[in-house]
Amino acid sequence: MFDPNLLATFVTVAKARSFTEAGRRLGLQQSTVSQHVRRLEEAASRRLFLRDTHSVALTADGEAMLGLVQGILEANERARRYFAGSELRGRVRFGASEDFVQSRLPEVLREFTRVHRAVDLELTVGLSGGLLETLDAGELDLVLAKRRPGEDRGQLVRREKLVWLGSDPALADPDRPLPLILYPNSGSWSRIAWLWEDISSTFACRIRPPVSVVADRVGGL
Repeated sequence: MFDPNLLATFVTVAKARSFTEAGRRLGLQQSTVSQHVRRLEEAASRRLFLRDTHSVALTADGEAMLGLVQGILEANERARRYFAGSELRGRVRFGASEDFVQSRLPEVLREFTRVHRAVDLELTVGLSGGLLETLDAGELDLVLAKRRPGEDRGQLVRREKLVWLGSDPALADPDRPLPLILYPNSGSWSRIAWLWEDISSTFACRIRPPVSVVADRVGGL
């Protein structure tokens, strides 16, 4: 059984490629770092590093050890949290707007599930309006979604400016209606009445009712 403290020192040296830098990151003297590595090499009966006064490199056995150590340390940390009563466990029903899923959210969720393996994460992807309705119905526990100007529900994570996307505005004919493409939950005139004045003033043209295209996915827009 390898000492987790020795393994943690080994990983830090392997990443830093320096005993001095590893000591700084761990808050240990360089001599202590060297002692940890020597004890681990004795326990493994293998040389793990090739080192001289200018460089530190992993041996083939060191590369193999590095590939195994991370799992050992993670298992040790999970066991520590479990018996300390601090490990998260249970089910989380999480909803996210589709455009967030196409950004960095998968990376964040992947890291979450790696760290909290006792948590059963259920992901629902959809439009913000539908996700909020599902949350209100008690069918989701947490939602990452957008809200319209003036709404104050939830915890603000990021603020983005609302913009209009389309072809060259110079191509818009002020004498002809301007067709729109909208999400289905924005198709009600009562819900998007606040948009019309902005559209008309921006493009100096009329709006064609009803909406020309309804798309329920980002790709459709």
